[in-house]
Amino acid sequence: MKTKNLLIGFSTILTLIILASCSVMKDLEYEVKPNPIEMHGDKVTVNIDGEFIEKGLNKKAFVTLTPVLVNAAGDELEFEPKSFKGEKAAGNGEVVQKDGHKFSYSSTRPYDSKFENAELKVKYVATKGGNEKLNDITPKIANATIVTPNLLMNDDKVAMGEDKLVRSFEKTTKAVINFDKAKSIVRKNELKDSDILAMESFILASNSNQKISVTGIEIISYASPEGEMDKNENLAIDRANSAEAYLKNANKKKMLGINEAKISKTPKGEDWAGLKELISKSNHEDKNIIISVAEMANDPAKREEEIKSLSSAYKFLEKDIFPELRRSQMVVKYTEFGLSDDELKIAAANNPSSLTTEEMLFTANKLLTDNEAKLALYKEAIKKNAKDWRGHTNAGVILYQTGRISEANAMFTAAYGAEKNAITSNNMGMVKRQVGDINGAMELFNAASGTGAISKYNTALVNIKKGEYSKAISNMGDASTFNKALAQTLNKDYAAASTTLSNSSDANSAIGLYLKAIIAARTGKDSEVITNLKNAIAKDSSLKAKAMKDREFIKFIEAGTFSTL
Repeated sequence: MKTKNLLIGFSTILTLIILASCSVMKDLEYEVKPNPIEMHGDKVTVNIDGEFIEKGLNKKAFVTLTPVLVNAAGDELEFEPKSFKGEKAAGNGEVVQKDGHKFSYSSTRPYDSKFENAELKVKYVATKGGNEKLNDITPKIANATIVTPNLLMNDDKVAMGEDKLVRSFEKTTKAVINFDKAKSIVRKNELKDSDILAMESFILASNSNQKISVTGIEIISYASPEGEMDKNENLAIDRANSAEAYLKNANKKKMLGINEAKISKTPKGEDWAGLKELISKSNHEDKNIIISVAEMANDPAKREEEIKSLSSAYKFLEKDIFPELRRSQMVVKYTEFGLSDDELKIAAANNPSSLTTEEMLFTANKLLTDNEAKLALYKEAIKKNAKDWRGHTNAGVILYQTGRISEANAMFTAAYGAEKNAITSNNMGMVKRQVGDINGAMELFNAASGTGAISKYNTALVNIKKGEYSKAISNMGDASTFNKALAQTLNKDYAAASTTLSNSSDANSAIGLYLKAIIAARTGKDSEVITNLKNAIAKDSSLKAKAMKDREFIKFIEAGTFSTL
């Protein structure tokens, strides 16, 4: 709009001042954009397009204009002053020619909440020949301040730590049958050895143990390497067959419950690897010589000849080493299962300290539904291992979701201290954003990119705070939330904002209806403004006082339309 703000003849009493004024400066036309003034990124900017009319400033006059916000209490927030001078005036300022002068003005100041309800005026000081001729302030030239960005809700997305519980473990147990030199007959005393008896007992007990499932028995058989290679290959096969025969016989006699189809045989022939291992563990002074022979894999015949020679020289080979290599090793493969879901829940309720950290996290993450029970178990996880960031993190998530923000922030801070990773960085960024450290929050959200859409959404909240609305909309992706609708509103994409808000959980909440009223006011749908505000106030009566001073609704306030609210 076009308005004349410096009305020089506004007083009929001080005739001399009027005459002096007319000799210095005449009417000034201006337009404030936007009006009302808006706050974005915690700053307010005043933009004025102005024009001195023809002969509007005396050629020897100098004038300084200072836009200022003034609230009802008389507090002032001054913006950058701007000076103008006539063609022959001294000083630094834009020159105003006698045929007039157009100018553009812009100045930004940090927003102060004292000026949410204020008027923009202009102070003016005009001099001529070094003498002050005018020093006053104009009536209101614009309203201030639209603070709709302050509707931003704290709906930061927090990330949880996942458990790494393994519900089953693949394990083995074994027993060994040793054989006489060049023989494959199972000696009776071998079957009385403790490892054989323990294996049989284990297999028998597994049949009634729901936590154990035998998946196979592999018989790996060997021959000592001092004999002929071909004979040793066959000897290893025979020893595997003998061990299998023993297993099948024991299975029938002792009713071990072995599924014989799961028995497999792997004859290995001469056990050079076993020889090297046993020699390396010995204290023999010449063990390196023997090991070097065992490593002659490129010439098997030469290796076999050398080892025979060594066995004659080193009697300990025949006495202590070779007998250990003449064997069939029975490896029982089985799956051991952890606690069932029901067992985990019972333990969590009655004896949580008996659970491992992974069991605690799994139970709380996936099995429990009550938030307080979850929180209690996460705190048990912290007791068990305070250095594990996941206990602090997940406890913080529950506290955050149940509105205990300060406690949640303490947990997130402890988690970040325990380990800095994408999840702890995201949650710590939320802590910083909510206390106003948006630069620190942005740094942490950047470090939390591994959380994907979670940290991007949180980054969007910082974008809104900084006035970067298009970035915020992009970072929120497909989310349908109040805050995204707010960003779209502030970005003047009102159709998209209405759609997002209608699809959000705040479609009919008090604050959601309030935002609908703002969108309606901005798009000229006056009847919807009143309807949405009435519905919003019905759900939250405090919004009436807010609406009555909200500069989004200045047209309605000045027209007295809100008297029906």
